[in-house]
Amino acid sequence: MTDWQEQAGALVREFELPSFPAAIEFVDRLAELAESENHHPDIDIRYRHVTVRWTTHSEGGITEKDREMAERTSALATA
Repeated sequence: MTDWQEQAGALVREFELPSFPAAIEFVDRLAELAESENHHPDIDIRYRHVTVRWTTHSEGGITEKDREMAERTSALATA
């Protein structure tokens, strides 16, 4: 998880995809994962750049679930 940074109580990472459609496809896969786990990140899309922010609001910061979801998100980016 070295590519993820802790910022203001969240795990944050920016992904750079090869194209805008590839960025949207990545976000679509991430949305499916988030729905299946009922745990949803903040997502910011800027052309080929997607910033993902995992935190557990009810716990006031980062939990093991956030760490697990960050790892799974990294795997989706390379799929």
